[in-house]
Amino acid sequence: MTSPRVDSIACANPLGLHRMAYYDWGDPDNGDVVLCVHGLTRNGRDFDPLAEHLCSRYRVICPDIVGRGLSDWLAQPLGYVIPQYVSDLVTLLGRLRPKTLRWVGTSMGGLIAMTYAGLVMQAAKRVGPMPPARLTACIADPIVPLTKLVLNDVGPRVETVSLARIGQYLSEPVSFDSFAQAVQYMQRTAAAFGPHSDEQWALLTRHYFVVRNGQWVKHYDPGIAMPFAGLSQEMAGQGEQMLWHAFESFKAPTLILRGENSDLLSKATVERMVSLNPRARAIELAGVGHAPSLMIPSQMQCVAEFLNEQD
Repeated sequence: MTSPRVDSIACANPLGLHRMAYYDWGDPDNGDVVLCVHGLTRNGRDFDPLAEHLCSRYRVICPDIVGRGLSDWLAQPLGYVIPQYVSDLVTLLGRLRPKTLRWVGTSMGGLIAMTYAGLVMQAAKRVGPMPPARLTACIADPIVPLTKLVLNDVGPRVETVSLARIGQYLSEPVSFDSFAQAVQYMQRTAAAFGPHSDEQWALLTRHYFVVRNGQWVKHYDPGIAMPFAGLSQEMAGQGEQMLWHAFESFKAPTLILRGENSDLLSKATVERMVSLNPRARAIELAGVGHAPSLMIPSQMQCVAEFLNEQD
């Protein structure tokens, strides 16, 4: 396996600046960008196999969302929310200046994608047709629309049972004396990812844990649990309605991947999503729960074929 370039960018938050790390695969001059955004507690290295699979055709960018992996931790944990993550990625896209943008979002990464897509549609309606002089003035800060979107086991509605499960493990303090013990933990707690080889389980573990003070501990800020713990049913309902509105406004080609045994994305939600977007289609992956790892060859090929299709 080849290795990505590792870079970072300064992003703003209400209390100052933080650094967001990202992994850069493929030709840095390639304007056709695939942005891969990970789930709640994961990081950009989850996409190593997929990025290597895609990078001969695309420039593939896999960020560590703030609070995870190599990115900084926020001084105020209540800042670990979708609007902050969207803002950070807008900053990143301003640096990358892609010609075309395809997005692969796993779980939280898909929620960020839908929010971003909705904001782009709002901006397009507000600005309207832009005269050449004004367009030239805005080139330094482009609004990049999504050409294609892959939603990996996520939709506007997140099932309550899944929220309860996530809340249980999110702030669970664990540490291990050895990497082998960490792998065993991953195999047990992430069994829903489906069957994987020993090498794949090691890859899923290697960047999820980091050594601190001689112990293998989770590679994210435990503070990301704080906003999650304060999420009320009313707030969740409001967020869901906003996401449905954003998804309904997005009419670009969309691939919805659902694990057959997923407790986060229901079949009913998938059916509604497909009905709202005539250019959306869904694939259910057998023997998988939440969420498909996208490192199984058949899963990677499924994503690649969709991204490569001509509109």
